[in-house]
Order: sequence, then C-alpha cells, then structure tokens
Amino acid sequence: QVQLVESGGGLVQPGGSLRLSCAASGSIFSIGTMDWYRQAPGKERELVARITSDGSTNYADSVKGRFTISRDNAKNTVYLQMNSLKPEDTAVYYCHANVRLTLDGSTRSYWGQGTQVTVSS
Repeated sequence: QVQLVESGGGLVQPGGSLRLSCAASGSIFSIGTMDWYRQAPGKERELVARITSDGSTNYADSVKGRFTISRDNAKNTVYLQMNSLKPEDTAVYYCHANVRLTLDGSTRSYWGQGTQVTVSS
C-alpha cells in the first residue's frame, strides 16, 4: 500500500552535518503529520521532530537549534537537516507518517525501515 524509504544516514565526525530524507510512495491520498524518531542501542525509541501538514514543527529539547525538519508535499517527502552533531545523536533514525489512503479513505500509520547515523571521531 504505502512505503516509506529513508536515505542519508552514515558516519560523521562530531560537529558535522547530515541530511536525512524519507520519501513516501503508494496509494496516497494525503499525508498528515510526518515525524522522525530515533532509537539508540539499549534505549527506547524517541520522537526527534514533527511536522504537520501545514508546516508547524516541534522538536525534542535535545535537538532544538541543531536539527530542522521540513517537507515537500508535492514529493511526499520529509527531511531532517542535522547540524552540530554529537556522539549522543548516534542512533537508528526512523521516519513515520500518518497517511490517508486512496483505496478507502482510511488513515493509517506507516514507518520506514530506519537509517543508521553514527557520530564518532
């Protein structure tokens, strides 16, 4: 039905930057809220940033001022620009979206497969 595909993860030195992308495809009528979560080893998955369909955003306190979430509704894509990265940002980052389906008009929750971000010197 709907697939979310993330890209842009990798290894970066402390203080560096990365840009994550997540493209949604499939039987999409519209997309509501889109989010980025992350999960570090031994820790629970946590919300990093959220953007609504009208562009309102909110962030975890730990990333405010360093990360920026944005979206391109024409491309069904959400981005996460990560600057001033720290070792504690190391985690698998997951994209999430609430999608209204063309098939039956229902709204369902979808997750990407995750992309590894490693911040290390």
